[in-house]
Order: sequence, then structure tokens, then C-alpha cells
Amino acid sequence: MTDQQDETSVQTAVAVVGANGHTGRFVVAELMRRGLRPIAIGRSAARLAEAVFPATSIEIREAAVEDDAALDRALAGAAAVINCAGPFMDTADAVVRAALRAGIHYLDVTAEQQSVQATFEHHAAAAQAAGVVIMPAVGFYGGLADLLVATVLDEWDHTDTIEIRVALDSWLPTKGTRVTGEKNTAKRLVVIDGQLEPVRQPAPEIVSVLPAPFGHQTLLEIPFSEVPLIARRVQTRELHSFLSTTALKDVRDPSTPPPQAVDESGRSAQRFAVEVLVTQGDVHRRIIAQGQDIYAITAPIICEAVQRILSGDIRGVGARSPAEIFNAASFLEALGSILSVETGDM
Repeated sequence: MTDQQDETSVQTAVAVVGANGHTGRFVVAELMRRGLRPIAIGRSAARLAEAVFPATSIEIREAAVEDDAALDRALAGAAAVINCAGPFMDTADAVVRAALRAGIHYLDVTAEQQSVQATFEHHAAAAQAAGVVIMPAVGFYGGLADLLVATVLDEWDHTDTIEIRVALDSWLPTKGTRVTGEKNTAKRLVVIDGQLEPVRQPAPEIVSVLPAPFGHQTLLEIPFSEVPLIARRVQTRELHSFLSTTALKDVRDPSTPPPQAVDESGRSAQRFAVEVLVTQGDVHRRIIAQGQDIYAITAPIICEAVQRILSGDIRGVGARSPAEIFNAASFLEALGSILSVETGDM
């Protein structure tokens, strides 16, 4: 954090919708660590107070996303709202509209492509007119790959191909992940010949060699919210995104348990690697990020984003992706204590 960010954070309130969820709890804790004042919002104030945040001074407010008046009351006094309540096709529109009525910034952690596209399509003009930032998918899925791509592209304003390879040594899904997976039946999109198109069927499969502990990995084309984020700002002929079959096997198995904490912060033991490969003619570039727990890492990513927005360390307002308004390399550097990033030509 910069000195300017430290000054901005003092007593600044940030609302967290879905604060009672697995990711929401990480976000609340990270806001407090950064000196911001979280407002925990959920359907049941009693549950938040008794089961989620007992014996704390966190401000708790009750609101259902379908209740506009309750949302308006819950967001009063906040400078921004972070939406952690999925599935986001069910919640994002209502919370964005509430943020716009309040004149505050909106960020969420969706992995749903359809939700990202709807947010950009429906709210870009209003966000620009209001002078606020509307930013979907600021988490492990979506925002991280967007920032990695921007960093490795550097001075390039276009590229021939972008390939994103996500490896997880396991995926113990939360209840929210399971519910979203069951409801998200939209066709997944990639960029083929310069256009957003559905993933070809059967979905392409590749083999990649990644750093330890992963080694040889088989990956299947399963794109998430990173594709619409990157496609809106990068001119590329091809954009494809793959997920390790180990992770897919876990998340598709109904008997796979939820995440289990292994440290005081609540992180699980899960390890991840995100490799991005880009080409322009005969030049090939690579960047890879590694860390622990895809749900836990989402909290510092989105809290770094909200803190930079509140401090004014951004390039413009409106409906934006992280790489559109942040210096991507600086942003990743700020996460250096929890995210290992390496770059280089191939």
C-alpha cells in the first residue's frame, strides 16, 4: 500500500454483500487488515452476528438482493460495495443498480462469463455518467488472468494468440461454487478468429509441463470470466483458457468435501498455478503466477483493487476490467507476499 492508500483507508467504509459466505469472510478480514471498515451485509443479521462474526465490532446490516429499499439502506455511508453473493447472474444486476443509486463503486468476484457480459452491457453508460467504477470478476477467476495478460503483453497493443492454463492440485468447492455450477448452463466462450465463439466440441485437451508441485498436467478448455475481461481490451486472433483435469474431477464429484482450513487465516492447503502464453509473430512470451487457495487469494486481489480505486490510483471510471484502469505490473507486485510471479520469453 502507498502512503496515499493508507490515508484513504482510514475509516473508509466498504460494504460486503454475501459477507457470510466463504469468500466473503476472507474479504471482510482483508479489508480490516488494510484499515478499511467493512460493513457485513447478508440476508440474516442474526446469523452474521452469531455464527459468522461473533464477538467482533464489525458493522452488520441485513438485506436481500431482491429488496431494493433494504439494499439502499445497507449501502448507506459506504464508499464502495464488494459483491461476494453468487450466483452472480442472480445478484449482480440488483447490487450494481443499488451501487449506482448510491453513487458508489461496485466490484464483484464472479467467475460467470454471462454475468460479466451483462454487467458491461447494461451498466457501462450509467457508471460513466455517475463517475464511478463498475468492475466485475476481480478475483482468482477473471481479474488475475486479466492482470497477468496485461503484464506479459507490456508494450504490445495486439497479439496473435493468448493461452491461459490454470492448474489446481485439488478443488474442494464451496457451497456457492456448487450452486453456481448447477445453475450456470450458458455456453462458454473463447476467441476464435478474432470473435467470441463457443468452445469447440468436444472441448480441446492439452498437456503442459508446469513448475513443482504440478509437473505434467492434462488440461481441458474450460474458460471462465477472464475471457470477456481480456477480449474487451486486447486485440487478439485467438484466446483460449484451460483448467487441469485434476481440478475438474474434484469439482464435478458430488462427494468432494468443502475447503478445510490449515492455518489461522482460514486458507486451505490447495496450491494453484496460472500460466499465460502469448505470441506475436515469432515472439513467444510467458508469465506464471503461483500461490495458495483460490478463494483466499481472491480477497487481497479485490481489496487491492478497491483500495486503489478509493485512493484515485486509476485510469478512468465506468465499467472496466482491472487491467484497463490499473497498472498491472504494479498491482501484481503489491501482491508479492502471497503471489509468486515470473515472466520471460520462450
